[in-house]
Amino acid sequence: MILLIYLGIIVALLLWGVGIYNGLVKLRNQVRTLWAQIEVQLKRRYDLIPNLVEVVKDYMGYEQETLSKVVEARGKAMSTQGIPEKAMAENQLSGALRSLFAVAESYPDLKANQNVSRLQEELANTENMIANMRSNYNQTVMDLNNRTETFPSNLIARWFAFQPEKFYTTPDEERAAPRADLR
Repeated sequence: MILLIYLGIIVALLLWGVGIYNGLVKLRNQVRTLWAQIEVQLKRRYDLIPNLVEVVKDYMGYEQETLSKVVEARGKAMSTQGIPEKAMAENQLSGALRSLFAVAESYPDLKANQNVSRLQEELANTENMIANMRSNYNQTVMDLNNRTETFPSNLIARWFAFQPEKFYTTPDEERAAPRADLR
């Protein structure tokens, strides 16, 4: 009878140890999965940023070219002497101004503007998903670390070489509140 009691205690301890071990494995796998999901969203963000930059650059390049043409045409028109040269310079300025007005009038309908809005929205959504995943990741890391560091589960964790995971933290330089320099 005493042998059965000892055997029952041993079986209970083994089942308890297996339960703790399985819980640690699940938490470790959750941490790894959450990190992989963060990496997927980071990759998505990395892919969106160049697209946004390209669309903005293309649009700004077009706008800058138009503005440059207006400024150059204005400078030429102001400095030109003689009627034929002045007329030609004024025509160039008029053409540059028409281009600028066309850009200004059609600005809301520009495809580039729609792309910028869409990409900005996608980027904002991606940032929100990353923030949520970081929070979930850190919560799961805390759960795993608590299990690996508290008694009695720390005994099983140490025996099977479970290590505490690192939190996803913000670098010190990014923690400071941004300053607005309005000079």
